[in-house]
Amino acid sequence: MRRTVLLTACLSLMVLAGCQSKAKVDEAAQAPPQAKVVEEPDLNLVKVSHPERFALVTAEEREERPQIRATGTVNPDVDLSIPVVSLASGRVAGLYAKLGDDVQKGQLLLKVQSNDIANAFQTYEQAKADELLARKQLDRAKILYDRGAISLNDLQIAEDTEAKAVVGVNTAAQQIRTLGGDPDKTDAVVSIYAPVSGTIVEQNVAPAGSVHTPDNQQNLFTIANLSRVWVLCDVYENDLPIIKIGDTADIRLNAYPDRIFHGRISNIGKVLDPNIRTVKVRIELANPGMM
Repeated sequence: MRRTVLLTACLSLMVLAGCQSKAKVDEAAQAPPQAKVVEEPDLNLVKVSHPERFALVTAEEREERPQIRATGTVNPDVDLSIPVVSLASGRVAGLYAKLGDDVQKGQLLLKVQSNDIANAFQTYEQAKADELLARKQLDRAKILYDRGAISLNDLQIAEDTEAKAVVGVNTAAQQIRTLGGDPDKTDAVVSIYAPVSGTIVEQNVAPAGSVHTPDNQQNLFTIANLSRVWVLCDVYENDLPIIKIGDTADIRLNAYPDRIFHGRISNIGKVLDPNIRTVKVRIELANPGMM
């Protein structure tokens, strides 16, 4: 039984093989589609509509630097700002300048009636009287020494006394000058003059007001030379890596939006504001007269 089954299987395979060999095959249907060749366009040529609207220019290489925007305020240059103080305390007897005024060096700003200057004149007059007495005693001692009436030691004591009296006079006179007075003009009123030319940008004194020594009172005035100014900007910490000292900056003012002023970064703050995460950046520039 097993032998007969095997022969039948072989005959079936032979019949199938013969049928397949006689079938016709369509070679055209089995072939892949014909490839289409597409030419690449010339990237150097660009076609646009209405070419007459576009002018031709020569391409050039240019370095694009990163830009950031920040808000800031215009401030006087601290190096060109001079405080006006009075070393003599007292009461304002006259006010001759106000905030915003342009002043010249040596111009009278205010007068202060002061007991300090009055006491300084008293000390000065006493020192002059002591020096006059010491000089007379020295002249007398020289005469007595020449006649042998006193010893050399007595003469040297008189010379020392007179020298110390001269020092006392000079010291008292300098004290009057320090307070703003003139040793040759006895006056209890001190005149305060402008130390430099510029614009008064700060005023902390009023008519008939009191004036204290600088250790417990703000400056009476602050005079600034506004030919150069500072622009202090708030720059966010994320923008700090792209700026450095010496970079140029363009400034626009709200009052003159069509004008651009050019400055240069001179300082980048070392302290970060913890609230708004910004650092103060200082830009210095020349003031054309409108800042």
